[in-house]
Amino acid sequence: MKKASARPLVVVTGPHKKLRFAWWGTRLMLWLSGLRGHYVTPANADYPPSVRGVVIGGGDDIDPEHYGALGDAGSEYDSARDAFELHIFRQAFANGLPILGICRGSQLMNIAQGGNLHQDLRRLRQATPNKNSIFPIKDALLQPGSELWKIIGQDTIQINSLHNQANDLIAEVFTAVAKDRDEFTQAIENPQHPFMIGVQWHPEYMPYSSSQRKLFAAFSDAVKASEKTLGYTGDE
Repeated sequence: MKKASARPLVVVTGPHKKLRFAWWGTRLMLWLSGLRGHYVTPANADYPPSVRGVVIGGGDDIDPEHYGALGDAGSEYDSARDAFELHIFRQAFANGLPILGICRGSQLMNIAQGGNLHQDLRRLRQATPNKNSIFPIKDALLQPGSELWKIIGQDTIQINSLHNQANDLIAEVFTAVAKDRDEFTQAIENPQHPFMIGVQWHPEYMPYSSSQRKLFAAFSDAVKASEKTLGYTGDE
């Protein structure tokens, strides 16, 4: 009997915490899509150089020093994680690996390429709720013709919301491809890259949603189609 091929390896970045709900959800979505996830943090940065894709996970706010601003939302920052994820993203970008950014991850992708953030949306929201929820509570309006729109096959999808920041000035390499009803950017993509999409919501908490499974399936297809590797370990 022919042995089944190994699942391609994807690293998932995140905070160094005992309770890792986002990682567990992401690992499930990757597994359902035919991939194998490996969790990395600044404190546990070792992984094989054969990594075929990268997920930059969600979490705490990024230090505004990375986009030339000062903090004004009462946040605590994790400088070690910021530096670690910026390095991984830039390495993956340079090597042409498929990249999926989730919430903070989407923001980090944009910052890494010269964009910046709305630091506190709470006073600016009018048509969307300020409360956080892992369940869908608002709409994302997708840009027709964008890669994300082609993947999901809908103009509007229901998304959750766990953020008080969002991408503001979009870096030149990216295009904003989804917005909420307050016109805040909810997704970005790089049309010149094999797969580079950042979403402001948390698809890993919605495995029951066909649109979110389609997103992970498209990421999986890109990983499987690529023969490139990250070629980097945490020891370098």
